[in-house]
Amino acid sequence: MATRFDATVEIDRPIEDVFAILAEGTHDPEFSPRVQRIEKQPPGPTAVGTRFLSTVKDAGMKTRREFEITELVAPHRIRWQERSKNAVMAADGGYDLEPTAGGATKVRLFNTLEGHGVGKLLVGLAGSAARKDAPAFGQRIKAVVEAAVAP
Repeated sequence: MATRFDATVEIDRPIEDVFAILAEGTHDPEFSPRVQRIEKQPPGPTAVGTRFLSTVKDAGMKTRREFEITELVAPHRIRWQERSKNAVMAADGGYDLEPTAGGATKVRLFNTLEGHGVGKLLVGLAGSAARKDAPAFGQRIKAVVEAAVAP
């Protein structure tokens, strides 16, 4: 069983700046309180195949996560898949970016969550919590990106 959440937010920055900050991939701890640490492998510019290793805390439990960039189309599209094996994991996710007439950027973010083993019992709860938080998650991304200096 899988479940999906998404959010859309308008960020008051040009699309190229927003894409650069999101594609960097190491800002997640700034907008996701779950992410305690993140590391990019290999270092340098993000490309298809770049992996992000993170430590995440959910419901009081720490897990290691590994995500791989599967598609990168500057400055409009970023896709990833979780490669680690956890009870509840993001089968896929991404950002879709489009410029607005006023020079801002509309960002749609999403994740598809899957449950494995005991996670099949938990994925519904995880998805419900993620959908509930999705608008706030989008706002946290907006705040971080608008405050950041583009790489």
